[in-house]
Amino acid sequence: MEAVAKLRNYPTSPRKMRLLADEIRGMQIEKALALLEHHPQHSSTPLHKLLWSAVKNWEQKNESKSAADASLIVKTIFVDGGRVLKRMRPAPQGRGYRVRKRSNHVTIIVDSKIIDKTVKS
Repeated sequence: MEAVAKLRNYPTSPRKMRLLADEIRGMQIEKALALLEHHPQHSSTPLHKLLWSAVKNWEQKNESKSAADASLIVKTIFVDGGRVLKRMRPAPQGRGYRVRKRSNHVTIIVDSKIIDKTVKS
């Protein structure tokens, strides 16, 4: 059974967040948490918290199991664009340049790894 966690309107560009999301996609939970905990990029902290929240959501759904026993993986992770704050910056000769402050939405789905037990003959 899968569990979902969402992060809404985080104030960094979606492109920067996708770089991190691509690194942990399909990874085991323990490895992904360790990678995010020690990653130098500033958006790794909220992604680490979001992944931890998804693991706890999975444990709530599956009360009889713990996340350590079930080999959980990051089944799906995607980053969408959020709201854009438009600001003006002073420019030469009385003009103004537009500054677009982007934000993003992140969705993580974790699930237990399905082990195929078919015997090949």
